[in-house]
Amino acid sequence: MAAGNTHRNRPLRTLLLVGTVMGGMALFQGCGGVPGEEETDAMAEPEEATDTRIVDRLAAGDAVFGLFSGDHTPEAGATMAAIRPLDFVFYSLESGPFDIPALESYAAGMSEASGHMMPHPMLLRIPPIRDGHDEARDRAAQGLAAGVSGIVYPHVETPEEAALAVDALGDAAWPGNPDGHLISFLLIEDQLGIDNVREIVSTPGVSAVSPGPGDLRRVYDGDMEKVEEAIQIVLAACLEFDVPCGITAGVDDIATRIEQGFRVFIVTQPDAVALGMAAAGR
Repeated sequence: MAAGNTHRNRPLRTLLLVGTVMGGMALFQGCGGVPGEEETDAMAEPEEATDTRIVDRLAAGDAVFGLFSGDHTPEAGATMAAIRPLDFVFYSLESGPFDIPALESYAAGMSEASGHMMPHPMLLRIPPIRDGHDEARDRAAQGLAAGVSGIVYPHVETPEEAALAVDALGDAAWPGNPDGHLISFLLIEDQLGIDNVREIVSTPGVSAVSPGPGDLRRVYDGDMEKVEEAIQIVLAACLEFDVPCGITAGVDDIATRIEQGFRVFIVTQPDAVALGMAAAGR
């Protein structure tokens, strides 16, 4: 399945639908009739098409590349819409107000600037599960209702939290459902998470896992050798269980990280996306 071929934007779908309905009504009126029950049913709007772009890439074994969202404003969304190529936008609500309306405004800025309903899929980082299991489920549900393609769970420490992360996405979670379209993206950023890494990564249905270098730097008091050792521990578990492994990267190290086996990249510079895609053969 080619990436990007299984989704359509809502404005275009709506225009096509309206045109079809108006044309059909004109035809019936010209014939002196009115639509019957069968015609009315046929005019009903189709179900919302799902965005499978990220899943398509990961299922094909490709590396995917995303940018941090920048400011949570429609203007920043409009700027992001112009960046090509790009696989996803990484939008964080881990700290501060959990402002879903701001996310929706950002997405609207992307859509209006590009003329497409969602030019780039969005992954939403929510506060840690350890802050409250019910709260995590509710926040995930709010993000999915707003149209994001996946939920990013920071500071995952146990397989029980990993299982909740998958379950909160429901039946549409990939790869538990091979035809699913939603991503559960788990971040391991604490010593307890490193200690439980194999159990976390091997949790059924987990879509992707990433070490968090920034938080691990604090865990190890700035000892970068220990940070890198922890990063490689997470990567080894991902490779063992065939789970895509993520990492933050820049222009200086993204090619090396691809060679090491990382497949989900979060960067701050568009140049790093272009370099990464070239290094990954895309």
